[in-house]
Amino acid sequence: MTLLWLRKLISFFFSKLTKRKIALITGGAKRIGKAIAITLAKNGIDVALHCNHSSEQAEALCLELQSFGAHAWLFKADFSSNDQLKNLLPQILETTGSLDYLINSASIFPSDNFHNIEISNILENIQINAWAPFVLSREFAKHCETGKIINLLDTRVNKIDTQHLSYLLSKKILLSLTETLAIELAPHFTVNAVAPGLVLPPEGKDHQYLENMARDILLKRPGSPSDVADAVLYLINSNFISGQVLFIDGGERLTEKKHG
Repeated sequence: MTLLWLRKLISFFFSKLTKRKIALITGGAKRIGKAIAITLAKNGIDVALHCNHSSEQAEALCLELQSFGAHAWLFKADFSSNDQLKNLLPQILETTGSLDYLINSASIFPSDNFHNIEISNILENIQINAWAPFVLSREFAKHCETGKIINLLDTRVNKIDTQHLSYLLSKKILLSLTETLAIELAPHFTVNAVAPGLVLPPEGKDHQYLENMARDILLKRPGSPSDVADAVLYLINSNFISGQVLFIDGGERLTEKKHG
């Protein structure tokens, strides 16, 4: 009996030591979210992948992540629904058993300006781009003892973008929420943000658009989604950073005050 008990004890501690970490990536089916998912999977982290409309891309990505030796689960939720939003974390934990990292990447990017913006535009952007990350972070802290949260911002949070007014307002709110969450969830959770610049062209634009825009930034070249993913991995691996924003923008924030 003593030998059997010892074997069980050794097995228990070995399972704890070898347990892989799990990250939830919202909006992870494509663009920057996809790059983050691939980088984490390649670095031994299992992925709970969230999507709303991009089911086909998400299913294909799950198979790709599994080819790297990672476990990958797919979860669907519409963040415009408060019920679906609040129930996402419990559903994931019921499947995975635990969660270590929350990467808030899901976002919408509509065009609007001073002349055509309506309150409905502002509320829609806040709901998806700011309120959803906040609720998920709060639920994460409610159901897990420790963890790391990383929010995806935009280098334009320090500027004025006259053509994406409601989007920018929502990202500025998320910037403030990042600092608020870092304070409220300490010391058991770290909360940081990554603010990408010219790493992907907007929908309907090509890579030449990025090349043209990059002429005005310090490094004179665009970045890539993998640059953002590497920054997320850095924050995941750090245990003594909280309440910070990493600008992955080639120095763009230092060269412009207005971005239209």
